[in-house]
Amino acid sequence: MIYIEKKRTRFLALPICFTTYTISDEKITITSGFLSITVDDAFMYKVQDVKLTKSFMERIFKLGTVTCYTGDTTHPELKLLHIKNANQIKDFLMNASEEARRKRRTLHTMDIDNSDVDTDEI
Repeated sequence: MIYIEKKRTRFLALPICFTTYTISDEKITITSGFLSITVDDAFMYKVQDVKLTKSFMERIFKLGTVTCYTGDTTHPELKLLHIKNANQIKDFLMNASEEARRKRRTLHTMDIDNSDVDTDEI
């Protein structure tokens, strides 16, 4: 399944933001720009947590913002701003990221700080 959503920001009924979000089973791609285009990808198995927020204005226009917390170095926090079907996309991201980790046999671990370990005990 592939979701293709666009950031919905308009001024006088004209789009002022040229950002497209493409979400597939394997990765999340954010394409932004008008004259110069930037494409950023994050593999689905790196998504650790997903959060959905809806401001008052987003609720009026039936939009939402989905925030993905990832292990990606370029974007540890991916925000899919002002998108339609935000509830469905959040659920899809949660399930697809878990399935991608299972396929790659990747464990979801927390970063452990080694400075707390006493070297005399080793």
